[in-house]
Amino acid sequence: MASKLFSPKHLRVFSPRPQMLDEAFCYGPFNRSMQRRWKKPVDSARTRLEGRTRDHRLDKLMIQLKNLRLALDLHAVISQQRNGYASLQLLLRWRREIGAFLKKYPHIFEIYVHPVKRNHCCRITQKMADLVAEEDAVLRENESAVVQRLKKLLMMSTDGTLNMHALWLIRKELGLPDDYRSSMLPNHLSDFSLETPDTLTLITRDENLAVASVEEWRDKEYTEKWLAEYETKYAFPVNFPTGFKIEKGFREKLKNWQRLPYTKPYEKNDLHPITNAERLEKRIVGILHELLSSTVEKMLPLERLSHFRRPFLMEVNLRELLLKHPGIFYISTKGSKQTVLLRESYNKGCLVEPNPVYSVRRKMLELILAGCRGIVQTENAISLVEEDSQGSSHGSQNHTCQVDNMNSMSQFESDSSVESFS
Repeated sequence: MASKLFSPKHLRVFSPRPQMLDEAFCYGPFNRSMQRRWKKPVDSARTRLEGRTRDHRLDKLMIQLKNLRLALDLHAVISQQRNGYASLQLLLRWRREIGAFLKKYPHIFEIYVHPVKRNHCCRITQKMADLVAEEDAVLRENESAVVQRLKKLLMMSTDGTLNMHALWLIRKELGLPDDYRSSMLPNHLSDFSLETPDTLTLITRDENLAVASVEEWRDKEYTEKWLAEYETKYAFPVNFPTGFKIEKGFREKLKNWQRLPYTKPYEKNDLHPITNAERLEKRIVGILHELLSSTVEKMLPLERLSHFRRPFLMEVNLRELLLKHPGIFYISTKGSKQTVLLRESYNKGCLVEPNPVYSVRRKMLELILAGCRGIVQTENAISLVEEDSQGSSHGSQNHTCQVDNMNSMSQFESDSSVESFS
């Protein structure tokens, strides 16, 4: 009987559970009755960013723009080659998983077999080359609009100066050409000066430009909706994403915040410094709103905003401030980086008021969205046509080249299937 009771089968029943042992070891024999400490949930900008209400249309747009940026980077690499094309071996060395990306967008990249070297090469299609040339031409034609944007940014700064490196980082967003320092600034010496190589200074201040873009919306609300002046004088357009949960008391807080007076972006507050924290935050919201409104596509990478904190007196945590106003700004984490977008400027993933530069870039994005649609010939058909055009007199040589091309193509497909850009 005793042998049956203390057998391994029955001892397994009387063995203490691991959870009980862990609790005994954690609290010990003398502090077993102590109460466990309750951990307060962390409330930070990172947790609020992860738990925010997402805008799926804008997130999808950022993924598409990421693919367009990669296509433009490939265009820059290929255009630097001497003959206007690059071998796939070179591109795979530049980025190993690029093969699947090239085959995914045949409206932008053309893969063919070189007639002499008999290796697979890639070149930019005529459609994409024409759009790149059109964008450069539009940037040159809209020089006056770009000059006004620079003036407005310099007028918002505390001393009328901005760092040239900060402007270089957002040159694409502002619609500046890459060589704006040598091609555009010398034509406006009466407006700008480069006293030091890394600082752009505003010479003449144009008060006609000292009007924020939100003022047009305020005038429209005041005249068309017959709202009181105190309700629209300091208000901002608010557009919450679908599925946004409105908590109790949120509407009243938003209404009071919309009526709160603040110092507008182009007004100086040296004589009357702001001491109220809410008014200071609202002034920074106005500066960010005007900065995003000055860009071509009404968006900026979040990390680039840190370069304008000191000249615009935005000494706060910008990400926390942006997350506190989800009806005005939206932070998208898609596209390999965090991007701030102006919500009022977009409707169904498209800009409400397009400009010439945006229209050209939208045409480039449409080539990305087209994918493989409308493409009849594949690269295998192209290689077969080129092999047939060599003639029957080089039969043995063509057979050897065909075997080599099949081996290289199989190696290319195995390398390109590592990662798919979607």
